[in-house]
Amino acid sequence: MKLRRGRASVVAAALATLTALAGCSGSSTDNGAVETSATPTQPTNEAIETSMPPTSLEPPPSDATAPETTAVSTTFAAATTTTLVADLDGVDVTLTDIGEYDEPIAMTHRPGDAVTMYLAERGGGVRAISDEDDIEILDISAETEGGGEQGLLGLAASPDGQFLYVSSTRVDGTSAIDAYAFAADGTLDAGSRRTVIEIEQPYGNHNGGHLAFGPDGYLYLGMGDGGSGDDPERRSLNPNELLGKMLRIDPATPAGDLGYSVPSDNPFVDDDTFRPEIWSTGLRNPWRYSFDRVTGDLWIGDVGQGEWEEIDLAPAATGTGRGVSFGWSAFEGTHRFNDDQAENGHQLPIHEYSHSSGDGNSVTGGFVYRGSAIPELSGAYVFGDYETGNIWAITASADGTLDQGPVKIAERKALASFGEGPDGELYVLSLEGKVSRIDPG
Repeated sequence: MKLRRGRASVVAAALATLTALAGCSGSSTDNGAVETSATPTQPTNEAIETSMPPTSLEPPPSDATAPETTAVSTTFAAATTTTLVADLDGVDVTLTDIGEYDEPIAMTHRPGDAVTMYLAERGGGVRAISDEDDIEILDISAETEGGGEQGLLGLAASPDGQFLYVSSTRVDGTSAIDAYAFAADGTLDAGSRRTVIEIEQPYGNHNGGHLAFGPDGYLYLGMGDGGSGDDPERRSLNPNELLGKMLRIDPATPAGDLGYSVPSDNPFVDDDTFRPEIWSTGLRNPWRYSFDRVTGDLWIGDVGQGEWEEIDLAPAATGTGRGVSFGWSAFEGTHRFNDDQAENGHQLPIHEYSHSSGDGNSVTGGFVYRGSAIPELSGAYVFGDYETGNIWAITASADGTLDQGPVKIAERKALASFGEGPDGELYVLSLEGKVSRIDPG
């Protein structure tokens, strides 16, 4: 398969099999990834309402159709431990450039469709890319500003393939998730837009914005702590705040005045001291997370403050993070941070690296490799760093601790995201424009 020239400049290299892709934020002083000098836009200590009613509660048209293409299984096998077959000592890979776009920041595929990829450009465009065409199917550039840690930030197709969920910041900085119905030809019906949730942001950074459907079919929304530095209003561990959390919602069934409903088995639905949407707490800026398609384990890349970057692992065997605190801002990585936050009750990361090591200062989470092209990498979690472009692989033991690595396998500057195709092959997105596939060396 080949990428065709649309608005993008495409490298003239043939692809044996091109599948979907599917990730950065902060500053050099406040350590994130997209912009190295971001400053807060609305400093305030006032209470902030973090959930707003949607602009429309009307569901997308019921005539949206699932793709009529070769079926690709995206189901998760039942498993209780991470499956390990990787031997990182023998890994040898290369990055094959397959296209160049305008600040590519997220990419996904539509379940059941092995042909088309959906690419988000930070400025507000969504493109449908296949071997037949490369077209823009959505433009929200008038509603967002793609600079710093803002803009179009994430995409996720519904498990039934009928809707595309688009994560962005509005012009005023508010984080928003909108749903669009797919037309029969795989394009989006712009008139079907339905706002699922809007969350006000107190500052211009740490917006999170990644989206992923879990093996349970629900939408997981990773929210940053609201920005500035050091979690100044202590939002991440505040049970009444949606910021600094992993949220779990059902976007397909609006309830009451909300554009979504809360799954009945969310950990805090019966606890009046918590927002019911909360799945887990203690995140600073979860920049790309994913579920292992074989085991269902949840891996999170959480951007650090000034010293430590971290990778969090929530095994399926222990509920993929259900009710877990990942520690910020009581801890930065495994290191004590804000002493006024409770020291106990947190799950610390499986891996961390320091800024002083030279490895980088803004983590970009990735995927567990489940493709077939690089057997030595099978079962390894692949992630990187935005600033240095380092790309590493690690593996976990059955008890959720680090087993092998990190082993550096490649490098790509301005590393905004990793993507996973329907076949499990992995891709790399750089804000400098390149989209690349990880191939055998």
